[in-house]
Amino acid sequence: MQDLQVNSCTDKTIINSNYSKAGDVQSAMQRFSLAGAPGSVVAIYSEEGWWANTTGYAKIEDKTPMQLCHLQYLQSISKTYMAVAILKLYEEGIVDLDAPITRYLPEKYSKYITSAETITVRMLLNHTSGVPEYNFDPAYVSYLLQHPNHTFSSEDYLKYVEGKKLDFTPGSKHSYRNTNYLLLALMADAITGDHAKFISETILKPLDLDNTFYRNDPGYLKYSNLVNSYWDRYSNGIVENVSQMQQTNVASLIGDDGIVTTPTDAVKFLKGLVEGKLLAAATLQQMQTWTTDENNKPKYGLGLEYTTIRNQIAFGHTGGGLGAGCELYYFPQKKMYVFLGVNLGTVTDSPLHKGIEAARDTLYQVLLK
Repeated sequence: MQDLQVNSCTDKTIINSNYSKAGDVQSAMQRFSLAGAPGSVVAIYSEEGWWANTTGYAKIEDKTPMQLCHLQYLQSISKTYMAVAILKLYEEGIVDLDAPITRYLPEKYSKYITSAETITVRMLLNHTSGVPEYNFDPAYVSYLLQHPNHTFSSEDYLKYVEGKKLDFTPGSKHSYRNTNYLLLALMADAITGDHAKFISETILKPLDLDNTFYRNDPGYLKYSNLVNSYWDRYSNGIVENVSQMQQTNVASLIGDDGIVTTPTDAVKFLKGLVEGKLLAAATLQQMQTWTTDENNKPKYGLGLEYTTIRNQIAFGHTGGGLGAGCELYYFPQKKMYVFLGVNLGTVTDSPLHKGIEAARDTLYQVLLK
């Protein structure tokens, strides 16, 4: 696989050099490199202000150090941005969350979805639609791996679920599906003309997220600050550079993936959302109306995941791809935001993941004590 050139750069975020946990967090971050992560980054906003750190490399081949200004793939964290865009349309009175998706989704797309008229916008947002997952289809996975530089269209993805029976009765349970957010993006395109431009104008610009990119310029994903991506293809602990494959794959995805950003910009997005700078309080409350799992535990809202880490409630989202893994959380009890990312694939198994998970646990142990 061909690697990508990465430039050195600077991040203008003012870091609190007196952050009380700086030393312990730096020590915890070193564990990511020791575990085999090519590079890792953390950005934190708490009552002490901003603090961030990096370890390892944005590009292994020439030992370009990972820096805070380097762009990270958000992968499925992009779903939260997509959800906010739909909720902006809801607040404008354009979208009824409990209306069938066929009211907004053009027939050329809805025809691929069995019983589309029984599925509501809300069901797409909280993953209770029952729509099958396009990337569960073995034919898709095989084609992706055999043609790593192929760019898929949205209809290509929908053809992998065409005519398939719904996984369950819409609204009856929660089950995470990337297809849901692909459909939301296509729906938003039909309403706004360009969902990516709408996201830029209603989310990125109001929060001054100048280092966040999503199909908003001709050079999308050609940025010199974008990290290289690595993958343990054979699950043997040996990583290879899959930057071109990662870039091509992400460029094909809309709604469910596709955003690249700096760690501090990611935190600024979630912080702006929580602080009411994007949505009204009542709408944010709807985002935090959680579906439950089989054990009746809170699971997912409208574009937000709910979890507990070391007995602390957190909500936000995680993301994983062929060449990246990340998570973005707000801990309300600590009034703390955390972005954590690695430029190593997390969607397939690797013996490296055990050590990386241990490093993550150590990091949260430090942050949440």
